[in-house]
Amino acid sequence: MKKIISFSGKGGVGKSTLLVLMLKYLLEKFKDLNILVIDADPDANIGDIIGKDIHFKETVGGKMAELKRKIQKRQIPLEVSKDQIVESEVFEALIEMDLFDILEMGRSEGEGCYCSINNYLKRIIDILAKNYDIVLIDAPAGLEYFARKTGRTVTDLVIVSDPSKMGIHTMKRILEVSKEVDLRFENIWILGNRFPENSLRDILEKEVANIKEEYVKLLGFIENSDEISRMNIVGENLLDLPNESKPYKTVKQLYSTII
Repeated sequence: MKKIISFSGKGGVGKSTLLVLMLKYLLEKFKDLNILVIDADPDANIGDIIGKDIHFKETVGGKMAELKRKIQKRQIPLEVSKDQIVESEVFEALIEMDLFDILEMGRSEGEGCYCSINNYLKRIIDILAKNYDIVLIDAPAGLEYFARKTGRTVTDLVIVSDPSKMGIHTMKRILEVSKEVDLRFENIWILGNRFPENSLRDILEKEVANIKEEYVKLLGFIENSDEISRMNIVGENLLDLPNESKPYKTVKQLYSTII
């Protein structure tokens, strides 16, 4: 099995939380998968959600900042290409956990650096994905991620919307931009998060029904969870969410469609 799954959508819709719940599902169902989590959002949240404190110097952004300092001090061997140096720094930013690996892109390395994190994200995914069965990507909230064709290697795009006009608008804009820049996905899944069981679901269902592409499908809906909110606010590891909890049972059923 080889899949690269990217979670996208407006900021604050719960992309990071839903990614971690997919990670929990994968770890429970498949015991021998090599899994990589890439937190590509500058406002990184994955580490907080799984109880892992990741310092800036451990991120790709931190490695690039240190690389900039070395270049300015002429500490880089002339016989080594820039590409080789950057790839080496990226691999050093890879954090090996017990059951999966995580790579945090981190914030921008600042004006004047000889490279941009975003310019290397496509290559990073290409290089690292070869070594993993599943890659989960927490995409930035902005549309620039798609406009730069960063998601070109993604097999499954999960667009998360909350029950708001802005969430649905961002969903439609992601679809439009992806089409404009000719990004091809095997599947695009629309996932409604924090939707109560009422007529609000009908609105998103109609929006998805109006999309003519066969590869764009409504994955389903998840209700708001006080249990997940409590774990988040007190800093508990979301991977420890009880298997019998209602939100986890819901996502297990939905994610079985993708995996």
